[in-house]
Amino acid sequence: MAATIVIDAGHGGSDGGAVYNGRLEKDDNLRLALAVGNLLEQEGYNVVYTRTEDVFDSPGEKARIANRSGADYFVSFHRNSSPYPNTYSGVETLVYSDSGVRGELARSVNAELERVGFNNLGVKERTNLTVLKRTDMPAILIEAGFLNTEADNQTFDNNFNSIARAIATGIENVVGGTSNSGGSESNRYRVQTGLFRRYGNAQFMLQGLIEKGYEAEIVESGEYFAVQVGNYSSLEEARNAQTQLRNQGYETLVVTA
Repeated sequence: MAATIVIDAGHGGSDGGAVYNGRLEKDDNLRLALAVGNLLEQEGYNVVYTRTEDVFDSPGEKARIANRSGADYFVSFHRNSSPYPNTYSGVETLVYSDSGVRGELARSVNAELERVGFNNLGVKERTNLTVLKRTDMPAILIEAGFLNTEADNQTFDNNFNSIARAIATGIENVVGGTSNSGGSESNRYRVQTGLFRRYGNAQFMLQGLIEKGYEAEIVESGEYFAVQVGNYSSLEEARNAQTQLRNQGYETLVVTA
């Protein structure tokens, strides 16, 4: 079965995002999101859009749209910005934690965009972004160049079709056209309940989970320590566990094992 991919055009409506010389981030985001979504649809993927017009939904609502859709992947489109124009240049892709499928997706997209002509600024972890934190599926947020850097805008405008194709190819390289929701033997899922810089904090949460009867462990993720529950063979099982943990006050994320 073809994978379902949520395409999220960042900002929208009253939220214009970054602004530079009258150029609004929300417009670039929507244009690119629709182009990539169309390419993925042509390749047979199921595509769900958080918006197709200039309207506003909160990041929390976008995460809920994705979760209600039962999608396999979430891709959010943005343009970067900096305090001073023409200071930084390049693309970076943000993830909640640089691990598993989300990390592979982010690196694949960056590599394809580098071929188009962008500087590759790498994969960055952002644990405070709602669309990465609250989505149940592997999620990435693409920063397609700096809106207040002339060179990046020139690359964006002059190579727009190639950029859209590069992102679609980067996604396809990892997704491979199949759905993660079937619980195939190659996919295992865990529920992450915390991500800490200090091992002691992770250990404290782990102990609390064990006392409540959960099978949990600490997984190193770069400089962070992730606390993860279970080892489920299907996404449905993981989501059921996620609901139970959320009802007990944990902030959760389903991750691939």
